[in-house]
Amino acid sequence: MLQYVFHRLWQSAVTLVLVSLVVFIGVRALPGDPATAMAGEQADPAALAAMRAQLGLDRSLPVQYFDFLRHAITGDFGRSIRTGIPVRSLIGTTLPVTLQLALYAMILAVLAGVIGGVIAAVYRGRWPEWLANGVSLVGMSVPTFWLGIIGVLYLSVGLGLFPASGYVSPLDDPLRGIYFLTLPALILGVTHAAVVQRQTRSSMVETLTADFVRTARAKGLGPGTVIVRYALRNSLIVVTTVIGLQLGLLIGSAFVTERIFSLPGIGKLTLDSVFTRDYPVIQAVVLVITTAYIVINLLVDVLYTVIDPRVRVSGRAK
Repeated sequence: MLQYVFHRLWQSAVTLVLVSLVVFIGVRALPGDPATAMAGEQADPAALAAMRAQLGLDRSLPVQYFDFLRHAITGDFGRSIRTGIPVRSLIGTTLPVTLQLALYAMILAVLAGVIGGVIAAVYRGRWPEWLANGVSLVGMSVPTFWLGIIGVLYLSVGLGLFPASGYVSPLDDPLRGIYFLTLPALILGVTHAAVVQRQTRSSMVETLTADFVRTARAKGLGPGTVIVRYALRNSLIVVTTVIGLQLGLLIGSAFVTERIFSLPGIGKLTLDSVFTRDYPVIQAVVLVITTAYIVINLLVDVLYTVIDPRVRVSGRAK
């Protein structure tokens, strides 16, 4: 186990370095100049040169990159070009909003997806399966931004069931916080619920035909016990993998939902930074999201041994 964890940590470190290099080059390939955005289009060349020197953009790209990497290792991402606020403070303020939204959406997606997948597998070939598969197909096909607009028009403006925008921290007021996050979480979780449902159904169909399930039924165990204790439990390996991957994707795909519902999350921060060519913020956000994705996948791999003791993770294939 320890050998495997060290091996994954080493791979993660290499991945983060490569991601930092790609994002460093990528943001500087964007059209526009941060110095011009800060000084204004009518600024004279001397003012632009002074602004570029102040922002450190007058140095060579390799020097800029290694300086960025050296500070990023210690958690110092510099200051925002747009606001002058330390990037670490901006991320510390906005990332909890995105994490709350992503976790809430993931909880809803897992509940809906697992229940739908179990129903589709148990009632295979009958109308409950067709209904569950139809709903999942719609969930995977409809764009999130369209669902968000429809949700605001009908559920917020039309019926008044949910607020159309705004945010209240669940840490300050749990009930109001959950109320404000419910509609965005529902919209964000639809696609991911469909993915969880399809994988749950596929794994359950295979497990329900296994010998140990037939043995459990032959012993006279009830349908509920067989489905939950034997079939579903042994299907959780595949489902856990999907949930881990989807949680990482949720954090990265919350941008559109945050924009629609005016949530002060990391998605809004990133979009504002892209528009103003705020290099330090863009680089830091990508690194943070990549790190979260890597950590989530590592935790999912380790969780295998908890769900199924037969699984023994090692650093090399056997």
